[in-house]
Amino acid sequence: MSLIAPEPAAPTATRPWPAARIEHRPIERLIPYANNPRLHSEADLVKIAASINKWGWTNPVLVDEQGVVIAGHERGAAAARLGLKTIPVIVARGWTEEEKQAYRIADNEIAARASWDPDLLSNELRDLKFSGFDLGLIGFEPDRLEDILAGLGSSGLTDPDSTPEVPENPVARPGDVRLMRDHRIGCGDSTSAADVERVLAGAQPHLMATDAPYGVEYDPSWRARRGVGSGKLAQGKVFNVVPCKSPVQSHAAFMPDAAWAAIRTPPRLVPG
Repeated sequence: MSLIAPEPAAPTATRPWPAARIEHRPIERLIPYANNPRLHSEADLVKIAASINKWGWTNPVLVDEQGVVIAGHERGAAAARLGLKTIPVIVARGWTEEEKQAYRIADNEIAARASWDPDLLSNELRDLKFSGFDLGLIGFEPDRLEDILAGLGSSGLTDPDSTPEVPENPVARPGDVRLMRDHRIGCGDSTSAADVERVLAGAQPHLMATDAPYGVEYDPSWRARRGVGSGKLAQGKVFNVVPCKSPVQSHAAFMPDAAWAAIRTPPRLVPG
């Protein structure tokens, strides 16, 4: 069976594309399809209503020429729950009964075939959480959302934002170097030339990105002044209470013309 029609369904005068014209119709004029096989729970309707309330109407209900709903039963029900009187509608003109019947299934099943890239999804949700966006509007159940943010089901084994408790007898000690495939991770002081050279093992990197954790003053109020970010923003200042150590000696272990990026803002996970 071929999955691609020999010719695309180009719009014609008797069979235009439904989305070519959007109408606004009273909700009571819409006729639910009696044999609609798609089921939604009460919780689903609550989420759909919350989505409409947040973003407005982004996907018109599809009806046939008699006003019978082909796609969008739940959006119509959610609109009634919100007290809306009229909603955007597009009309499938010239469709056969078999085409309407088939599209009711295809509209849901084709979308359900998609899957998520776990790492990219987790990064996107973490960005939204960091900005203070209400993740309850996204649609995931709380347990599932927690698993995604924790990295469960992704290529990672732990939550990269999770900080474990310091054990009484730590395995890693200053001076240790751990090998992880092509990577070397050292336990030590990033401003110590000896510790850095031990990790580099003779290699000379071309880039050094550093956020020295010593004596950094930081005032997060600039976000509020510039209108950047949302939700609950950090308040107060972090003052320089210890002498600032310099990574200049460590920098000598890098290439002579290595780029040196000094990062002064708190770290944030970004897709890389």
